[in-house]
This record gives sequence, C-alpha cells and structure tokens, in this order.
Amino acid sequence: MSIPDESEITKHESLQLAQRELEATEPIKRKGHVRRIAFATAMGALIESYDFGIYGFAAAFVFPKTFFPSLGPSAGLIASFATLGVAFVTRPLGAVIFGYFGDRYGRKKILVATVLGMGLSTAFMGMVPSADMIGAAAPIIVVLLRALQGIAFGGEWGGAQLFATEHAPADRRGLYGVFPQIGNGLANVLGPLTLLVVSVTLGLGAFTSWAWRIPFLASFVLVTVALYIRLKVEETPIFEKARNRNAPARVPLFDTFKNQTSTVLRAGGAILTTFAFYFIVQTYLPSYGVQKLALSQNEVFGVTALAGVVYTAAACVSSLLSDKFGRRRVIGSAQLFGVVWAIALFPIINLGTISAFGVTLCITTMVAGTALGAVGVLVPEQFPTAYRYTATSMSYQLAAILGGGVIPIIAPMITGSPAGPVGFGIVLAVISGVAALCTFSLKEKANESMDWSLDR
Repeated sequence: MSIPDESEITKHESLQLAQRELEATEPIKRKGHVRRIAFATAMGALIESYDFGIYGFAAAFVFPKTFFPSLGPSAGLIASFATLGVAFVTRPLGAVIFGYFGDRYGRKKILVATVLGMGLSTAFMGMVPSADMIGAAAPIIVVLLRALQGIAFGGEWGGAQLFATEHAPADRRGLYGVFPQIGNGLANVLGPLTLLVVSVTLGLGAFTSWAWRIPFLASFVLVTVALYIRLKVEETPIFEKARNRNAPARVPLFDTFKNQTSTVLRAGGAILTTFAFYFIVQTYLPSYGVQKLALSQNEVFGVTALAGVVYTAAACVSSLLSDKFGRRRVIGSAQLFGVVWAIALFPIINLGTISAFGVTLCITTMVAGTALGAVGVLVPEQFPTAYRYTATSMSYQLAAILGGGVIPIIAPMITGSPAGPVGFGIVLAVISGVAALCTFSLKEKANESMDWSLDR
C-alpha cells in the first residue's frame, strides 16, 4: 500500500477546508440574499405609500388654497381631491407599460424604473409654484406630475409583490410577502409624522405657505436609498426558469384578458376593502376631523401616524397568518368585519373627541391592513409566470380606481347630502361585502408552486 506524500495530504486538507468554508458561508449568503430582497421591496413600497400619503394630506389641507384659491373652500377641496384621483386613472396605464416589460425582460429592471418615477415626480411636486405666482399653470403642472406618479405606481406594487413572492419558498410566501407590507405600513407612519414635525417646528402658518414642500422634497433622499438597494438584488429564480424554458408572452396584456379576464376582475375586487378604508383614513377623515369635529391639525397628524402603526402591524400579521390558515380565510374575515365596522364608523367618530377619532382611525386601518396583508400573496398566486406581472398589476390598479380614486371624491359629496355620514358608511359596507365575495371566489393556492403555466 502506497503512502500519500505530503503534497497530496496538503491538497486533500485544502479541499476539505474549502468545502467547510463553503458550507459555513452558504447560510450567511442566504441571509444576505433575503435581507436584500426585504430592503429592496420594503423601500419601494415605502416610497410609493409615502408619496401617495403626503399627497393625500396636502390635498386635504394645503392644495385647495395653494392651487385652487379662486374656487372657495368646498369646491377647492373637491378639485384638490380630484387631482388625487388623476393618479388612479393613469395607474392602469402604468400597469400595462411596466407589466409588458416586466413579463418580457424581468422584474428587477422595471422595479428600478418605477422607484425612480415615483420618487422624482413627488420631489418635483414640492417645487411647483403656487397659483398666485403662475396662475392656472400651477394646477396643470400638479396634474401632470400626479399623472406621472400614477404611471410609475402602476408598475410598482405588482412588481414588488412578485419580487418578494417569486424569491420565496412555497410554504413561506406569506413571510416574504411581509417585506413590501412593512414598507407600505412604515410610510403611513413616516408621512403624517414628517408633516407633524414640520408643522410643530415651523408653525401652521409656515406649513401652509411653504413648509409643506419639505416632505415632498425629502423624496429625493428616499429614492436614492431605494435605487442603491434595488441595483444590488438578483432577478427572481422563477422568472429565470420560465425565460429559459419558454419564450415570454409577446403581448402579456392580451394573454391576460384572453385567458383570465374573470380572475383579474375578481382579484381586483378582493382589494377593494383595503383601498376604500385606507384612502378614507389618508384623505377624507383627516379633513373631516379638522373641519367637522374642530380637532387641531397637529392632533390629526399625530393620530393618523398612530393609525399607520396599526396598519403596518395588521398587514404583517395577516401575511404571516396566511401561511398557516390560507389567504382567503384571513382576508375574507377582515372584509366581513369591515361590513359591520363601516356602519359603526361615523356614529363613533361623530362623538367628536380626539380619543373617538383615534379609535376610529386605528380600527379602520386595522381592517385595511388585515385585508391587504395576504392579498399581496393571494393575487400573484392566481396567474402564470408568463404574464403574472401584468395581470397582478392590472388587478390591483383596477381596484385602485374605485377604492382609492373615486371614494375620496364622493365622500364629501355623500356626507354633505341628505344621506349624510351614515349613507357613506353604507357605501363602504357594500364595497367591503363585494370584496369578500370576490376573495372567496378565488382559488386557494397557499403552499403550491408559483412556477406554473396554463398549459401544464
């Protein structure tokens, strides 16, 4: 028997050492990979919700005087909320554009483009001169920037959710789906908190005249951080497998509505409760608290920030629970509770105290967050990889038009009519009931692979 020489022993030991080092660093690499996904999706969601959130507050408190001074308080408020709705009209266009490129060329590249579009359009909005300075050009510029913001937003949510869920193991998609929800929820704290700090530090007079621009300009910082993080992440493995296996859909929008029109509409319907309840808290109820209940603006900012904390926690818990109990059961339960809560909302808020106002906003955001948490996983699971980006984005943005674009506009109209606040509560209840029906009509696909196509 030959005895190995010293060089062979040394080579063997080196190979063993390299193998041990590889095994030791793999979990670290995996953890680093998950962290990058978490930050990439959370930061994008934070920017999109931050931008929409601060716009909602500005539309309620600042824009009527800054951009629509000649219309008077009531008409100016309605016109201001109408500019809020512009982005919801253009969001489906963004879903089509970014969905096309996302399904054909990958999720990562498109998420870089959407975060740039969202952040920069918001930051530039903070630079628009008032109507007193440039006349009718001011609201026109705001509307154009708002339209661009909506186009970018149209591709952001679906892409972020896909990026998280397509990286996730089948039994942990709810966990990975938490990442965008954390960013979304933190924005609901950061937005009103930033407005509160600016208002308290500089005073209400300065806030109304010029300091409201500071939170908008802060979007430059957020978009820089998000862009840096997103450039560091890898493409999703499910998309890579599908691209290597099959040619991508030539026209993803066509394939979406050719094969799954009903699914798109029902998936969109499942998101209605979140949009309606969330945007009422972000737009109309703060204005209602100041104008109808005589609460101070700073009190409203503070309570809305607290409601954002509740929203974040509810969305995260919902997404995590969906891995154990299924998506439909978690979402549908929140929507059915929302039917009852919508009827009770205005009688409680009309007690007129800051505590009643706070409880109302927190419960409303709890319903919205719980209904949203697992939706970010449920909706992408309904569609094949070939056109998942387009279909997911379209479902979400179609719901956004009604729940986020129309509801804040009709809220002051209905509450100011003979139907009153109770009548508007009934409208919210009906919306949540329809959302529950849509949710339970979808397929439960928790723990099933997302790497599938219709010909399978």
